[in-house]
Amino acid sequence: MTVTGLCAFINERENIRVKKELGVPRAQWTKDPILATYRFCNVRRNDDRVTRWIHENWLSGRGPWDADNEDMWFAMVVARLFNLPKTLDAIEHYVLPCKPADIRRVLRKRREKHPIFNGAYIVSTNGRAMDKLDYVLDVVLAPIWKQRKRLRPLATDSLDIYHTTLVQCQGLGSFMAAQVVADLKYTAPLNQAKDWQYWAASGPGSRRGLNRVMGRPVDANWTEARWREDFRDLWNLVNGTLRWEIPLTGQDLQNCLCEFDKYERARLGEGKPKQLYKGERV
Repeated sequence: MTVTGLCAFINERENIRVKKELGVPRAQWTKDPILATYRFCNVRRNDDRVTRWIHENWLSGRGPWDADNEDMWFAMVVARLFNLPKTLDAIEHYVLPCKPADIRRVLRKRREKHPIFNGAYIVSTNGRAMDKLDYVLDVVLAPIWKQRKRLRPLATDSLDIYHTTLVQCQGLGSFMAAQVVADLKYTAPLNQAKDWQYWAASGPGSRRGLNRVMGRPVDANWTEARWREDFRDLWNLVNGTLRWEIPLTGQDLQNCLCEFDKYERARLGEGKPKQLYKGERV
């Protein structure tokens, strides 16, 4: 297993973020033409713009509820399904407790002039011929809210166990459930989970990324168990190589593998990333 290329990518992407935050002119951020041209997520998920907003305004307890609200997990489900700060700001008074009729009223009005979903995450109706907002409210959120007592995280839960709990909910696949866990792990009780540092769930991009790092065919199949085993080995190797004061979490590294796969596709001429880098605030 080689981690040299992956770590070089991680270091360069993080250097870009730091220079940008310091106000360094854009022309001096990087000499890498791919990183300079196309949009790549930050190395640490918590440095991304939407995640910052969610954590500062909802997860912190600055919104209409306290940081220790027992249904903060539900707020994070809502946050990631819409994943758009202006949408979340518009509905925050109707999230805890959940008031679907009020959310529907506000967002039907808002979508006349503004998007209400963030295109970064794919939210579909799973083949149902119905309005996406109605699907999210009636098919996904309303049933989840009714089951809230059963779905609250427990002090004995690991991140893996709670992810498994969320995946059982209609409309929350492995990816979306993992995004919720990635937010919720910074609050009790999941902030004490035994697998806090290294846990992650695979996705198509991180499977391809790990294949690239390990020198396997890019589209080689994985079982989830084998992916997690090899991923944890990589997590140890990457943090041992980077030697950063604050190590990467498993979910940070999983995200980096997705972005590394995207970078390698561009570098090797296999395809171009979809989004150009516009230089908005990190």
